[in-house]
Amino acid sequence: MPRVTPWLEQTWRWFGPNDPVPLQFIRQAGATGVVTALHHISNGKVWPVEDIRRRKEAIEGAGLRWSVVESVPVHEDIKRAKSDAERYLANYTQSLRHLAACGIKIVCYNFMPLDWTRTNLAWVLPDGAETLRFDAVDAAVFDLHILKRAGAEASHSPEVRAMAARRQEQLSTEQRDGLTRTILLGLPGTVDDLTLDEFRAALGQYQSIDSARLRENHAAFLRHVVPVAEECGLSLCLHPDDPPFSIFGLPRIAGTSDDLDAILAAVDSSANGITFCTGSLGAHPANDLPAIFRRIGHRVHFLHLRNVRREADGSFYEAEHLGGSTDMAAVMLAVIEELDRRAVMGNSTSLPMRPDHGHRMLGDLNQSFYPGYSAIGRLKGLAELRGLELGIRHLLKSK
Repeated sequence: MPRVTPWLEQTWRWFGPNDPVPLQFIRQAGATGVVTALHHISNGKVWPVEDIRRRKEAIEGAGLRWSVVESVPVHEDIKRAKSDAERYLANYTQSLRHLAACGIKIVCYNFMPLDWTRTNLAWVLPDGAETLRFDAVDAAVFDLHILKRAGAEASHSPEVRAMAARRQEQLSTEQRDGLTRTILLGLPGTVDDLTLDEFRAALGQYQSIDSARLRENHAAFLRHVVPVAEECGLSLCLHPDDPPFSIFGLPRIAGTSDDLDAILAAVDSSANGITFCTGSLGAHPANDLPAIFRRIGHRVHFLHLRNVRREADGSFYEAEHLGGSTDMAAVMLAVIEELDRRAVMGNSTSLPMRPDHGHRMLGDLNQSFYPGYSAIGRLKGLAELRGLELGIRHLLKSK
């Protein structure tokens, strides 16, 4: 029989029963898989089998599949290798065993201190849609003039420091407060909203941890959890840092091609894989995404397909899925080639993909959503990515 190259599995992130986008809408969008987590369980605690089964039954009852867990959060004490890290590691591996027992086999996670950051959650595009933005000057305003972090000057170029000094003089109290709230925003299943003093204290916990130390702590985490994943038939996949460079003095270990190589080499197992996020990696100008994927695609277990538009000072914003700084067609071609390679090797398993971070647009402008997770913007992105895959496959078939 001729080999059949699997198509990408189209999935959709869902934040559970409180998500303004219900499961029925996800089916209408054309997705067949759901990417979710038990966001009501605090970081570091074991995910009970009963809760996992209840969530899985709800998804399957809507005619969908729980394809990927995103995420089982890694407790900050594991990242910092604190004295109670062993307890949290034991809880983490127990959650992995429970997920595997329920038939869920792909687990996305990240090792970012304090998770991802933006400076504007509703930046208005020329067409009136709203998007997420990381503005390097606004980040410097917060770092230098609001947070007043010791040593912050060394983290910003003289040009950015000068622009930040001018901008902070022009900000109203309301604008300063809005910037602060945005940066301190907590996300479901990661951290709670922080006060400024709590954020300073959290940063202080990383004061003695540089990127080399954090990389060692991540390798220790992998040595502990990967054998459990292998035993259970799980695929772990690390999400890259977002932004893929240091902010507020925090260390970063997963932002560049070399970083990903080091992570995969730390524990050489197929269970130690990568979530290939074209947005996070695309925010770093040195990253050649198609080339990176062609080199590590065999260890990629999950795809986040989104696009960002980079700016010269390090700022970026979430662009249209096919219209940012990353050549999404070239990435999709590399993905299809990897799926074909897997088919040749006898692996016909599909690779889950989700459209990440959509614009807030049309009727969604009148509704509230988790930042980046409106319905219509992601629907548009999924349709574009679906068409891109179809078009490339048609061209390859006609050759």
